[in-house]
Amino acid sequence: MDIKKSFEKFDKQNSFIRETANKDVKGSQKAELNRKGNQLFNNGNIEAAKRIFMTTGYSDGLSRVGDYYKSQNRPLEALRMYWMAPDKTKAQPLIEQVAFLLQGLIAEDNPFSEVSETSEEQEWEQEVNNE
Repeated sequence: MDIKKSFEKFDKQNSFIRETANKDVKGSQKAELNRKGNQLFNNGNIEAAKRIFMTTGYSDGLSRVGDYYKSQNRPLEALRMYWMAPDKTKAQPLIEQVAFLLQGLIAEDNPFSEVSETSEEQEWEQEVNNE
């Protein structure tokens, strides 16, 4: 499964994943903005730092913002920052958690899921009783 393709539909809505940085930010200006973003982040102004890091495409800053969101139990925002960074090492566990949750939701909505579990349990009980 191509994870990027799974999330492409959200790109059109500009609500989940944005991978583009402002191309007009030049080297010295980018460095200055990143320093300002680091200062804001260290002073606890995470949202302002995030805006700067998103503008400059500063991957280390985006990853640190993702770490912050993860520590605040905001996994989808963390995933968004890791994806933009891109930091696949940190994104992968969150993607797996989301996939696990979605599988559970799908199973809950599937009226046949309980039937198959019940029949599996019955087969297991029959095997145990036959031994």
